[in-house]
Amino acid sequence: MRILVLNGPNLNLLGLREPEIYGRETYTDLIDRIHRTASELGVEVTCRQSNHEGMLIDWIQESYGVYDGIVLNPAAYTHTSIALLDALKAVNIPTVEVHISDTGKRESYRQISYVRQACVKTVMGLGLDGYEVALRYLVSILKD
Repeated sequence: MRILVLNGPNLNLLGLREPEIYGRETYTDLIDRIHRTASELGVEVTCRQSNHEGMLIDWIQESYGVYDGIVLNPAAYTHTSIALLDALKAVNIPTVEVHISDTGKRESYRQISYVRQACVKTVMGLGLDGYEVALRYLVSILKD
């Protein structure tokens, strides 16, 4: 089983960016955690991060026929990108949306998620642990 983990803008600055919201762990710490969880679950995982919407769209499109599932933290593009939604709908790969913070308790504009309607689940407000929850959920539904 192959899982693609995509991270959007500014997630490369984890540990620096608003640590009171996103914590002090770095992006490297996150990737290490994802790989440990994937190893435990016996799945192959590829992690990518981009600050560019088009790159994220390209990776989603390229995932068709290659990956069984996607874990996606679109970051700020969550609230603005119909293009990401359309790409997810086009490839129709089970996708779990992840947010480190609870966007439902933040600014009103952060409560809008365009990608959510193409996702099988949303995990938010669990910090970096949310990625583990997302991976476990995705693997469980893919095995069924």
